[in-house]
Amino acid sequence: MDSKIHKSRETLDAIRPLLRNVDLNLLTVFDTVMRAQSITGAARLLGMSQPAVSNAVSRLKTTFKDELFVRNGRTIQATARAFQLYDVIRDALQMVQNELPEGDFDPLRSKRQFTLCVASPLDSKIMSRILGTIKYTAPNVQLMFKSFLNEDIERQLRYQEVDFLICYDEISRSEFKKIPLFEDEIVLVTGPEHPGFCSPLTMREFYNQQHAVTSPECYGSFSSPWYDTLNKQNAIAYQGMAMTCVLNVVSQTRLVAVAPRWLVDGASNELNLKVFTLPFIKSQRTCYLSWYDSSGQDKGHLWMQNQIAKSLCQ
Repeated sequence: MDSKIHKSRETLDAIRPLLRNVDLNLLTVFDTVMRAQSITGAARLLGMSQPAVSNAVSRLKTTFKDELFVRNGRTIQATARAFQLYDVIRDALQMVQNELPEGDFDPLRSKRQFTLCVASPLDSKIMSRILGTIKYTAPNVQLMFKSFLNEDIERQLRYQEVDFLICYDEISRSEFKKIPLFEDEIVLVTGPEHPGFCSPLTMREFYNQQHAVTSPECYGSFSSPWYDTLNKQNAIAYQGMAMTCVLNVVSQTRLVAVAPRWLVDGASNELNLKVFTLPFIKSQRTCYLSWYDSSGQDKGHLWMQNQIAKSLCQ
């Protein structure tokens, strides 16, 4: 049996007893309030008055015998029960939407916007390839790219503020899905002032160098995997916000940096960089496409997922 069909049946079985006496319009309100994390924001998205949304939430609280949302300053915070219901309700709403005539996704006619978070430095490698693919297959579809990745990315994916995440890091939680897109060779790079290495680099010699990195304190930092202990972090002499800044600093100093081979190749002529093999058994990093599981039931989302994979998989 197809896994998606199997999951759909499981979802229906799980939600059926919950929905038996529920006005289905309330579920749309619930879904929107969860995503907006605000009664006012949900009212604006739904085109309803704030009192009408508040009344719907009150009815939901009575139905599910739970507060569902509690006030947290100017926003509201979902309870554990609300989070438990959210995925099931969202899956069910998406399945209903898919069966409606407007649930079909026509890429040639759609004006839908997709938001992609592409971690640096991958944005400079892949954005043009994705844009080129979509330009011809869906000329009216809009793409919004973000390159700033922070601790909030899982929440943004869950609440559809971001549709896809493209980065070297994996999200390990089971409610997130991913596919590998490609592998990048990772190298050590120096500038012309650095004396270089006469023999294969050892791990000890690697960490005895002074390193330029993207700040390991930044969420999703490209450099963080190589500086995961205090002893390794002692090698860091410069922290930048982007790999392009790091390479520029390396080109003018005796610092070294770890970088993707494709990025170094693109800048080596201009910056006169030298490339060396890393002293690690694995000198590659996998780039992943990730999304929130229930989003994958949306036909438009599934189409976009396939387009990204087609344009980037090697």
